[in-house]
Amino acid sequence: MPPPIPTPSLTRRDVLRALAALGAVALLRPASAWAQAPGPLLTRRIPSSGEELPVVGLGSWITFNVGDDLEARDECAEVMRSFFALGGRLIDSSPMYGSSQAVIGYGLKKLNRPSALFAADKVWTSGRDGAAQIAETQRRWGLPKLALLQVHNLENWEQHLPMLFAMKAAQQVRYVGVTTSHGRRTAEVENLVRTQPLDFVQVTYNILDREVDRRLLPLAQERGVAVIINRPFQEGALIRAMMRHPLPAWAREIDCANWAQFLLKFIVSHPAVTCAIPATGNPVHVRENLGAARGRLPDAAMRQRMISYVEALG
Repeated sequence: MPPPIPTPSLTRRDVLRALAALGAVALLRPASAWAQAPGPLLTRRIPSSGEELPVVGLGSWITFNVGDDLEARDECAEVMRSFFALGGRLIDSSPMYGSSQAVIGYGLKKLNRPSALFAADKVWTSGRDGAAQIAETQRRWGLPKLALLQVHNLENWEQHLPMLFAMKAAQQVRYVGVTTSHGRRTAEVENLVRTQPLDFVQVTYNILDREVDRRLLPLAQERGVAVIINRPFQEGALIRAMMRHPLPAWAREIDCANWAQFLLKFIVSHPAVTCAIPATGNPVHVRENLGAARGRLPDAAMRQRMISYVEALG
């Protein structure tokens, strides 16, 4: 008798995309797990203006870097369609992210450029060609101007920040910020928050990477600077690790139906956080992620319980 043929290993993304294509996503979970908490999306105010943003946005690192593959571009456009349909606003990208900017522009054109869009991008160059790079970014997005421009990973911030502030004064952009990730150059970001009239900072923060919780997040709150959170799932590694374990029953107390919502609610419940930007190429994941912007959020005691639970899982 021949040996059994091994079953190929499928990722969460593979399974969900296949089921979605068959119109059978509901088979993956009990119907109750898909129920969204009632009410509108939770929002936070941008301190410098009072404008409100949903606490969950959309990142584009890796997931939207699909080049000229038309099928993949259409999939990204469907992600964006779901995002806007569920009330999302902030989409973040960078010149560093390969074709992501052009793919976003493709999706926006296909969706007739939704008016709810809050377009966030970055300047990322060591030279003096920042203005030219920004013009190219706007062309790729298909927009006359962006809502937020950030200095990516503090690259040449001494040159770029004065330019961005001048653009803001000329009403060529509404908000100015700086970014970092992976816990790098945190002290330098803290200094800029203290000394520069920033509207936003973008940093890494999640249930395991909590360095910015000690000084930077409280400082941003004190100085009235909005905070965007990148790498909320450690580029998917955290989600994959958590899915090996059952979601605790007490997660229902904060209206969590899945691990994505559990991890995102931990982040956006921090009072200094304005918006978290998980990246995804799957409309099903968009629905999961935006579910974290509805219902109850953890208080301080629940946040500590969440940390202890996740850390105990190893």
